[in-house]
Amino acid sequence: MRKFIPVSILFACIMLAQTVVLPVLHHNTLRAEKKKIILEHADTIEGGESEVGSFRSVIGNVRFLHDNITLKCDRATNYEAENRIVLTGNVYITDNAYEIYSDSGVYWPDRETGELSGNVRSRMLNSSLAAKARKAVLNKGTSQIWLYDDAIAWHDRKQISGDIILLHLKEATSSAKRRHIDEMQVQGSAFFASLDTLSLSPQVYDQLGSRKMVIRLNDNSKITGITATTEAESLYHLYDETRKPYGIHYSSGNVIRMLFTDGILKQVRVIGNVEGKQYPERLRGDKSINLSKFVWRESENPFTSGKEKSLPGKAFQ
Repeated sequence: MRKFIPVSILFACIMLAQTVVLPVLHHNTLRAEKKKIILEHADTIEGGESEVGSFRSVIGNVRFLHDNITLKCDRATNYEAENRIVLTGNVYITDNAYEIYSDSGVYWPDRETGELSGNVRSRMLNSSLAAKARKAVLNKGTSQIWLYDDAIAWHDRKQISGDIILLHLKEATSSAKRRHIDEMQVQGSAFFASLDTLSLSPQVYDQLGSRKMVIRLNDNSKITGITATTEAESLYHLYDETRKPYGIHYSSGNVIRMLFTDGILKQVRVIGNVEGKQYPERLRGDKSINLSKFVWRESENPFTSGKEKSLPGKAFQ
């Protein structure tokens, strides 16, 4: 049986008691206080019993807080026995370092983890890094965001893709700064592509592919190094000391490491079963020499060309 509470009564409850809904069950008062989820807005609230036990739902323009995490959606249903919250419709999560959008999800307050699915889009709020996938898992305790199933990310005219992308967030060194990504791990069909900013015409891309890849970033969100392992291959464009182009180099090996300075490729190292060849300058821009898995997908970035204006949750910020 479901019970419906009119909007006017709901608002009155919030105003009079600063209503706390969806609490986490802890006996320690101080710890429990930090773990409570506070409802800030909803149009309707309902409750009742289902086959998995009692539940409470908030519906319509839902917004609530859990510590420093803000969650928004069209509907949130808390299954008390399982301490599990099901999020439905226009799901939006942020902790002031990143924001993530999806169609639906599940959130476990006691573990401070969440699973999101259906057109997942995310971005960091202190850099250009943006990503999309079909599924994501957030883990506040380990400062990780996992992106699954055709995961792809963009950052400073660079593109990273794979079956799985793991983002690790580093704590800020001062209270004035937000957390930032310090490492990205890419698994399965890992691929990195970077627009060559020294070549205005034609547009060309440095490329790196492998089965696994680790990308490291500094405190300014600039890539400092990439290590590609297993079936690694690369294609990059060569310049002399005067920045005059003089060819394109292909190499393959067990391990390839790329080193960057201020986000610009400076050095490439190949280790184990090394093979390579150099293409003449006349083939610059010829698509036939690109690595087989190369596809530039910048048009799919949901946070470019004004696309972010249509994303859900923006009206609540």
